Amino acid sequence: MRTLIEGAGPFIWPLGICSFVAAFIVIERLIVLRIEKVLPDGLLAILSRGNLDAIEPEMENTVGGRIVRFFQKNNPDAETLKAYAQLELTRMERGLFILDTIVGIAPLLGLLGTVYGLFILFPEKGLPDTALLTRGVGLALTTTMIGLFIAIPSLICSNYLARRVEIISAKINMAVERLCSLSPSDESAVAPVEKR
Repeated sequence: MRTLIEGAGPFIWPLGICSFVAAFIVIERLIVLRIEKVLPDGLLAILSRGNLDAIEPEMENTVGGRIVRFFQKNNPDAETLKAYAQLELTRMERGLFILDTIVGIAPLLGLLGTVYGLFILFPEKGLPDTALLTRGVGLALTTTMIGLFIAIPSLICSNYLARRVEIISAKINMAVERLCSLSPSDESAVAPVEKR
């Protein structure tokens, strides 16, 4: 491992930052996008019955709970409610564009290290000595390998998280449609949430 890090030369720093940021985003999004933190099954059941007064306090801190609270406090029209739900969905995608950027930039950093490693192989005069040849080839191969080691898992995680957001989005859209179908005259639908 030490040889791998030393072989990457100065490119280990940007590659290391990419690796750390990608790992942070993946772990943070996996925690945030848990279904009980976004749209609990109990909340969906309450919405299907149309009895919004039965929402438990811990459900109010979820994405679905915030949408229901917005509906209760503001009694919006369908378009406004859908726009608010879209805002919540956008918040769930926070950081995923950075992960996508890392998927693209990590192999490019590896390629830059490869080009740099090959560049230093050939001095201005004569053939490179053995130490310089070893260093140049090591840098060329190591940076490419590290860049791919970062990009491939990041791509898998990015696709997984995007699919999870897509599934959650479908459920939220279903919940929003149910809220839109509730009659404004229904007291349980429009009763404001009590402030604590």
